[in-house]
Amino acid sequence: MKIYEIINEEDMFPVGVLLYFEKERTFIIELSEELDEWTCPFLLTYFVKNKIYTIPREISRLWVEARIVPSERQNIDVILKNHKLKSYDEIRLLEISEGRCSQDSLAIRKISELPEYIKERMKKNVVECSIISDASILVFFGNDMVRKIRLSDLSDVAGMDLVLLNEGLMNSCKVGTGGYSVTFNDSIDVPAEVLYERGEQIPLSLMDFKAFICNNTVDTTESGALLECSRQNIAYMVKQDQLTPVKEEIKGNLYLKGDVIKNLW
Repeated sequence: MKIYEIINEEDMFPVGVLLYFEKERTFIIELSEELDEWTCPFLLTYFVKNKIYTIPREISRLWVEARIVPSERQNIDVILKNHKLKSYDEIRLLEISEGRCSQDSLAIRKISELPEYIKERMKKNVVECSIISDASILVFFGNDMVRKIRLSDLSDVAGMDLVLLNEGLMNSCKVGTGGYSVTFNDSIDVPAEVLYERGEQIPLSLMDFKAFICNNTVDTTESGALLECSRQNIAYMVKQDQLTPVKEEIKGNLYLKGDVIKNLW
């Protein structure tokens, strides 16, 4: 991840921070909460007016694109050659211009560490998530908060109606870049700050869930050892519905330890 401070060169006021996640070529802007609708970047006025200071990735990219030479420029090949670039590279073009453009007095400068207020804000980012029963999602945050949220309670999020109608789309759920969202099909994003305020809090931590998984799941070999039987016997028990895999793999299944042990009774 690359970090750039966004500053207003008129008064050297720190407007915020631009984050660039290199592997996914994703931009995220974190704005200072001291901004108002008159002092923030024009494109981001709506968000600041609504007290939203973490800017979604698609809007953050638009802000960057507005400050660099567009890829459709007629003489783009000449421009890239002059800057010794082999291909169109948004972040390099932004670095070359230091983020300046004629629309305002903003610029960027690379920094090595996140400001403390950003570190504190990121504690509410998502670290894990999972679709669970009754079309709900379990979300784990960086500050150990865990919330269960019904997807129907996110109906105000664009595209969520499609998620609710498509099981495959629903099961594509994963943590978005940097933990700034939960994303479906990497195209329908639910911001972390929205998730943090919805649903019900679960009085458990991610470490609790990790401990449960570690202590209460066993593979086929471990199941056979507990029951003192062969892998073939385990396979037979699965076919007879005496044992239900929680995850099926070619090299062996995973089972809940309690589900295995009950076959000793």
